[in-house]
Amino acid sequence: MNRHPSPRREKRLITLLSLLLLALCAANLWFGSVHIPASGVWDILCGREPEKEVWKFIVLESRLPQMVAALLSGAALAVAGLLLQTTFNNPLAGPSILGIDTGASLGVALVMLFCGGNLGITETTSLTGFAAIIAGAFVGSVVVLGTILFFSTIVKNNIMLLIVGIMVGYITSSVISLLNYFATAEGVHSYTIWGMGNFSGVTGDQLPYFALSVSAGLLIAILLIKPLNALLLGERYAANLGVNIGLTRNLLLIVTGLLTASTTAFCGPVSFIGLAVPHIARLLLGSSNHNTLLPMTMLCGAVVTLLCNLICILPGESGILPINAITPVLGAPVIIYVIINQRKIQYFN
Repeated sequence: MNRHPSPRREKRLITLLSLLLLALCAANLWFGSVHIPASGVWDILCGREPEKEVWKFIVLESRLPQMVAALLSGAALAVAGLLLQTTFNNPLAGPSILGIDTGASLGVALVMLFCGGNLGITETTSLTGFAAIIAGAFVGSVVVLGTILFFSTIVKNNIMLLIVGIMVGYITSSVISLLNYFATAEGVHSYTIWGMGNFSGVTGDQLPYFALSVSAGLLIAILLIKPLNALLLGERYAANLGVNIGLTRNLLLIVTGLLTASTTAFCGPVSFIGLAVPHIARLLLGSSNHNTLLPMTMLCGAVVTLLCNLICILPGESGILPINAITPVLGAPVIIYVIINQRKIQYFN
């Protein structure tokens, strides 16, 4: 699986995925609870006045931010999963499995509780309340990931380390349950709705902050491509190549925490994207070289998440489905395939 893909094959893959991405972006703007003709959507995007004024509000203030949020979330979570899988040298590492997004959820739950149980991401209009949720999610995710990295210095077996991560996730979930038990009924309802995950809660005013935080994380991840490739050869070999292992791990901690926390705070805990999408990118490329794998992972993450969001909005007038009702259906078969064929698919050797 570590053969380098031919430039022609790689170019074809990128072209096909880019076309699919554009088609999904258009479909996310077209479909929804209110029927808007494709010509009407095109007129709005081109700055022309549509047939109905309400169509302009729906497309620009609802569907467009939702589409961009889904695209950014997919790229962010997929890259976070790739970084963790490379760091832990484990194909089953991911923000959900290791409890990182649960840590972010705990941070948000604490913020909601201290605000009287009434603060939700869709209800936050002030910059102060919004920043509090971002800070809570970031601190929670970094604490959990830092705990996992601490145990990685003690537990050398990857399977045992994965189990430790799962246990940390369970402990974090228990704390969240206790917080919900003592919260108000309104607070529990608000947190439950938020925890189902959706991309419709990101408004046009909040979108620039989301885009900025995700873009910063993705940029730092791109700058870490060379150390990531060195880590594929093992930490000792990477150190011999001049890679500062401690600094690299700290940077990976910050980047993964930033990407996971941003997505979780804005869109709720979205499952399986960070775990499954890096494998999809590897299977398409047939390579673990991060020079091509990391951009391909971003592209695949955006495509998969837009597809999931499209499925969520297809019921139309019946409402929007929670994103976490769809992502496991697409992600779980990928993980099962990887587990069954793990001897044939040698990603990290």
